[in-house]
Amino acid sequence: MAHKKEEYKEDCYGDEVREHILEFAEQGFESIPEDEYDKWFTRFKFWGLFHQRDGQESYFMMRLTNASGVLEPGQLRAIGEVARDYATGPIENPEFGNGFLDLTTRQSVQLHWIDLEEVPDVWGHLEAAGVSSRSAGGDTMRNISGGALAGKIDEYVDSLSLLEEFQEELRGDDALANMPRKFNISATGSKDGSAQDSLNDIGFEAARKEIDGETVKGFNVRVGGGLGGRKPRAATPLDIFVTPENAYEVGRGFVQLYHDYGNRTTRAKNRSRFFVQDWGEEKIRETLQEEYVDFELKTAGEDFREEYTYNAGRPPGDGRGDYVGVGDQSDGKNYVGLTVPVGRLPAEDAIGIADLADEYGSGEVRLTRRQNCIITDVPDDDLEALLEEPLVSKYPPEPSVFDRGAMACTGTEFCSIALTETKARMAKMLRWLNANVELPDDVEHIHMHYSGCTADCGQAMTADIGLQGMRARKDGEMVEAFDIGVGGGVGEDPSFVEWIQQRVPADEAPMAIKRLLEAFAAHRSEGQTFRQWVEATGTEALVEFCEPAESDFDAPYMGDGKQAWYPFADGVADSESKSSAAPSDD
Repeated sequence: MAHKKEEYKEDCYGDEVREHILEFAEQGFESIPEDEYDKWFTRFKFWGLFHQRDGQESYFMMRLTNASGVLEPGQLRAIGEVARDYATGPIENPEFGNGFLDLTTRQSVQLHWIDLEEVPDVWGHLEAAGVSSRSAGGDTMRNISGGALAGKIDEYVDSLSLLEEFQEELRGDDALANMPRKFNISATGSKDGSAQDSLNDIGFEAARKEIDGETVKGFNVRVGGGLGGRKPRAATPLDIFVTPENAYEVGRGFVQLYHDYGNRTTRAKNRSRFFVQDWGEEKIRETLQEEYVDFELKTAGEDFREEYTYNAGRPPGDGRGDYVGVGDQSDGKNYVGLTVPVGRLPAEDAIGIADLADEYGSGEVRLTRRQNCIITDVPDDDLEALLEEPLVSKYPPEPSVFDRGAMACTGTEFCSIALTETKARMAKMLRWLNANVELPDDVEHIHMHYSGCTADCGQAMTADIGLQGMRARKDGEMVEAFDIGVGGGVGEDPSFVEWIQQRVPADEAPMAIKRLLEAFAAHRSEGQTFRQWVEATGTEALVEFCEPAESDFDAPYMGDGKQAWYPFADGVADSESKSSAAPSDD
């Protein structure tokens, strides 16, 4: 029997959902029958609208889409203006105030505190700048990820045109809107692996193959990658090499195959990674050939995975681990990668970055898979002046090692399944680590990722130090806590963290991390990265190094227990929230 969400989608999904959203927006949030919330909120997600956690009734998160993180001139400004004018809630976040946007790990943007009644105006403002929320959520093809500087830096094979074709032709096809579950596509044309193809449902990675005596540039294909549920899986080779001319057909073929044959019964086991495990790569390849592509598939070529450096835990001398800092473009201009710790930008700062992009570059801004942003197309003559701008010093291209490596998901602030607060806590923890931990000068990256639960939207599984939100009992009370894992990262051979401490109360975790980092600094070999050190250090020793303890760290929000309608609203219980949080006429 199909899952009930399949019934919801079969009756109404894809592009037609938009008209219903507009009708509900006109009539007000109360026009949605309470006993139909699950049905309509399931459908709303296709248009990027996610109802916020219980108690925040009538407020939505809106997720946007922009393939490969490309924000064309004027688009970041439009998003910032929407955040300023519409993404404001009844209580300020103590770290970030009111009116902000979140940069995501899929190179896009999320807006919070959006009133359903204001969605038409929000769409109007965004779409006038070419920004869309279509297919940004739900059981469909999500935002397509790629190299953040595709088309700006030297690539072995062009990927931007393929990404654009996927965006316009494949994701734009309403007949494929209703997938069994969310589906992620990526393509990397460079040799650094910055699209992190191993984490996607289908990934295209730069490769070459000898065909008829000539070296042909193209892509190898991997399928079935993904995180979450403590069952991560790196995408595996499909043993297919495609030229740029036929890559789209293979991508479309696998999407259709999963659309047609994917499990629509058990949602806990119907992501494509389970589908690939069940079918096996050989059967998938044979079915693609027989039913979905019109040309003869070629076996895989030679990839460049041994050269991958993006979040790969390799020494700085091997190449860039991210796009933070100043770098050369292939046209002789420069890009400037800014650090946005935990990915959160106040609206005015987003508008300010758009202004800087206009003044010093082409106006285009790129977003990375590490929740940062890049100003592109900066001439040499203007570079120094840009770097001296006050706003650039706030989001510096040369940040601390902790700020540079930090990522965090949404957490209990808005998410109904999270177990802990994330972004404000991580911001405080970064300040504490910066003040209390010294690392050798040659340590450039400590990637610390924080997910509020095991869904792992913050990609804790791929971090040097991964934190996943849990609950624990301390002094007779339930408090917010972390599981702490180490040694994750992508690259040539993706690895996922080993959990060395579990259910550590949130006020004891910073000291555990501090002790672990001090052990790393004391015992590492010269030039050894954190990931390399973890691989060389036994589990027993790592557990001993990472000993929890209280410290002078001021641990906020530990006792919220998800009872408050908003973690930062002291003493407001969930039972009170429906009358105080979100009247539709606010």
